[in-house]
Amino acid sequence: MNHETLSTILFVFFVAGTLGITFWASRNTKTAADYYAGGRSFSGLQNGLAIGGDYMSAASFLGIAGIIALSGYDGFLYSIGFLVAWLVALLLVAELMRNSGKFTMADVLAFRMSPRPVRTAAGVSTIVVSIFYLLAQMVGAGALVGLLLGIHSEAGKIWTIIGVGLLMIVYVVFGGMKGTTWVQIVKAVLLMTGATLITLLVLGKFGFNLSNLLGEAATKSGKGDALLEPGLKYGTEAQGIAGKIDLISLGLALVLGTAGLPHILIRFYTVPTAKDARRSVQWGIGIIGVFYLLTLVLGFGAAALVGGKAIIEQDKAGNTAAPQLAEAIGREIFGEVGGTILLAVIAAVAFATILAVVAGLTLASSSSFAHDLYAHVFKRGTATERQEVVVARISAFVIGAVAIALSIFAQSLNVAFLVALAFAVAASGNLPAILFSLFWKRFNTAGAVSAIYGGLVTSVLLVVFSPVVSGAPTAMFPDVDFHWFPLSNPGIVSIPVGFLAGYLGTILSKEYNASKYAEIEVRSLTGVGMEKASEH
Repeated sequence: MNHETLSTILFVFFVAGTLGITFWASRNTKTAADYYAGGRSFSGLQNGLAIGGDYMSAASFLGIAGIIALSGYDGFLYSIGFLVAWLVALLLVAELMRNSGKFTMADVLAFRMSPRPVRTAAGVSTIVVSIFYLLAQMVGAGALVGLLLGIHSEAGKIWTIIGVGLLMIVYVVFGGMKGTTWVQIVKAVLLMTGATLITLLVLGKFGFNLSNLLGEAATKSGKGDALLEPGLKYGTEAQGIAGKIDLISLGLALVLGTAGLPHILIRFYTVPTAKDARRSVQWGIGIIGVFYLLTLVLGFGAAALVGGKAIIEQDKAGNTAAPQLAEAIGREIFGEVGGTILLAVIAAVAFATILAVVAGLTLASSSSFAHDLYAHVFKRGTATERQEVVVARISAFVIGAVAIALSIFAQSLNVAFLVALAFAVAASGNLPAILFSLFWKRFNTAGAVSAIYGGLVTSVLLVVFSPVVSGAPTAMFPDVDFHWFPLSNPGIVSIPVGFLAGYLGTILSKEYNASKYAEIEVRSLTGVGMEKASEH
């Protein structure tokens, strides 16, 4: 049996299993609290696994392994950034957000401010960040299934992206948060098992000697010792000072972005108590920390056993390095059949990763549209729970369609890099508004709206006019050049703009509600009033 056939069987098996979970969850999804927050019925461990499942995306498994295999030391910075970002989320927002809100980020922001403009801004920002993040997952899906099923044509990859998009829409429309969470839990267990297995096999091949692995990776990559030193991707002589600034910009976006990601923030609303919120983030950090250490071995293992040339031949952005490594190590240890089986298993796990994350992202954005824009802005709070859930399901279709269309043009980009853009947008627009709202007594409506739109518009505009979109061989539109912003990641400019816009908007407005700030301060620190928030 060849790997295409075996992979197809495993895909069908996994998709059938997750669809079963989704339809089971749909029978238990009756209220808005069920659809948006899974009925707040998950334990700290379950939610920690789901957070890990949500966070360890295709960018982590496919993109980081690929970027380490091709860029070595500079690629590992993505692993460090994604991990350190969790400390910011834990210390600054996890418990406070869970205590203060109901279903979405905007619930916290709108509590002490004029709700309509703030919910509009937060809803728009959530949808934009989610679509950026969705791009990465769909591009990963196209590359992965292309490798597995032997599809090398552009048309084949486009149909793959469309298929993944339709599947994710089914998960969200029918399963809501309950179905999505169980898919993420299953996927987290599968991903950790698969990544650990490959890591142990690779280390075993090199006698559990990391130095031997790194030496072989440097030799086989074609880049020599440069693979193990900084500067292969950022700060090269050709880039000059712009490369070094781009690296700082990337670091800022990665470390600050997690605390502003809508699909991560909504996970804190699925647990019954603040203690469970803390515990779920602790479990999440443990799982995620171990996983990002494994990416070091996966990346350098791919460089050592597959080789940089073979990785680029399959996918020029390196997105298939991890599955190629699974096939190579399996063939070397277990023979041809072993390589085929291991490739199919790891590819099925990666596919599970993509499906789980795109479902979480689509749920976050469709929930924000229905709960924030439809129910509170368009209907001014008069919409029934049933109407909200119906609109959430319809918006999942629309957002899924937009993500599918954009992903078709982004296939030449590395998926870890695409996620870093989503982090930059989240850190620029959402994070300033969240932190000011929770910790600054003077913060008001004008400040919140200015922070979100200021950071969001700046980051998106800089991305549009950067080498990511035009003017570079790996750009979305490589044949045209209208870029004038030299950096690939806008974080170093757009994040300070978001904070500055929030500050200026606040001090230039006279609005101030001391009693509401006192109430949200008590609620965020103690959880008192959550029951009341859940009723409105």
